[in-house]
Amino acid sequence: MQKISNLMSLKGKRALVTGGAGLLGGQISETLAELGADVIIASRNLGSCSKKSDELKKEFPDVNFSSYSLDIGSPDSIKKCIEKIDKDHGGFDILVTCAWSGRKNDWETINDEDWNYDIEICLNGVYRLIKASTEILKRNKGVILNIGSMYGHVAPDYRLYEGVPQANPPSYGAAKAGIIQLTKYLGSFLAPHGIRTNCISPGPFPFEEIIDQYPKFKERLCNKNPMGRLGKNYEIKGAVALLCSDASSYMTGQNICIDGGWTSW
Repeated sequence: MQKISNLMSLKGKRALVTGGAGLLGGQISETLAELGADVIIASRNLGSCSKKSDELKKEFPDVNFSSYSLDIGSPDSIKKCIEKIDKDHGGFDILVTCAWSGRKNDWETINDEDWNYDIEICLNGVYRLIKASTEILKRNKGVILNIGSMYGHVAPDYRLYEGVPQANPPSYGAAKAGIIQLTKYLGSFLAPHGIRTNCISPGPFPFEEIIDQYPKFKERLCNKNPMGRLGKNYEIKGAVALLCSDASSYMTGQNICIDGGWTSW
């Protein structure tokens, strides 16, 4: 009998979480540590990675944590980071592509530079990261977890953003739609190598200290959602635990929406 506790255990596994010190990335790092995996946190801000590693080490003293500098917008940085991790740790079993950086604008204000930057970071950077990690993941028959978005499925309702600076750029949704399709592609083409690739698409998970400054905007977001509220950052943990563990051993090329039902109507 395969017990669910055994299937969800990540003891003996090592995970690389890019952007693993952020709002949602931090929850992903914590989830993997809770399940017993050693966690490598990487982003442009090495100080934030080290701080998050230190915080998690206090909670999970039996888990090994390490931090690396990684600029997902730089092919050279990606190559060097993956090579260094492979040299230092012998690779990793789980890759989570959560690193992100974007420019806030809308159709009226976006220009070519903004568009190219967002596509480079949100889509091209993820492609390059996975490409640089593929041989390691083949060796370990690993798991890839990509981070999409509800706006990879549906368009932002322009009425939500009236009077607030949090406009959602067209480049963001286009890149996230690309991530979802890339997940499906890799679910097919990496399957012969024993690699599973899945995706989660979070809904509205804003920083509370920011969203509370715009109560009308917050109210509109909640009213747009079937569950009538915003997401709490820990509410992605269940899907992360499922998709990064053997509890989803017969799943690949899939995308799970964690959006309070936003994309269901």
